[in-house]
Amino acid sequence: MGGNSSKITAQDQAIYDLKLQRDRLHQYQRRITLLTSRETEIARALLAQNNRPRALLALRRKKYQESLLAKTDQQLEQLEKLVSSVEFALIQKDVVFGLQQGTKVLKEIHAEMGGIDKVEKLMGETAEEVEYQREVSEMLGGRISVQDEEEVEEELAALERELGEPKKKKQETPSRVVVEGELPDVPGTELPAGEQRQEGVKKPAAERREAVAA
Repeated sequence: MGGNSSKITAQDQAIYDLKLQRDRLHQYQRRITLLTSRETEIARALLAQNNRPRALLALRRKKYQESLLAKTDQQLEQLEKLVSSVEFALIQKDVVFGLQQGTKVLKEIHAEMGGIDKVEKLMGETAEEVEYQREVSEMLGGRISVQDEEEVEEELAALERELGEPKKKKQETPSRVVVEGELPDVPGTELPAGEQRQEGVKKPAAERREAVAA
């Protein structure tokens, strides 16, 4: 009997594992879009309440999640090139290690994302919610790059400007102050000649009525 020609090679397994990671990443991307949209809304609401520190926390959490997805996406793209390489046997260990790292990061993304309930905790005031906010702040402390922090500050400033525009427009709208006893403005145009004649006829009649009344 001949050998099994359909034997799965290490390269086949790597391609399969890579596909699984890619599919999972796409699922996370769709899910995180909903979460990050809500985090932006929460940041805007907190700014409206003059709570800048917590608005910043919401945007920092959002940025961290986005950066995790971007990093994993780049890593998987690089692995795809390695897996399809004709020299796969020489770099097999590197590919396996890369896949292991990818799995680790995907698990981290899953743990950090949580559900929408965790996002809502960023606005909470209870002891449990405040404790969760503290934990998130500490976790983010060493995981966000300087560049990401700068981008978060820029996004926060943009939201502040967005919220400030309606107030600014309201303040700049001139209002007519009516002073007590002030007479109405005199029309700047003259009455047509016909109306002037009618006014002239009505005046003597009014005077006659006043004379009769006297």
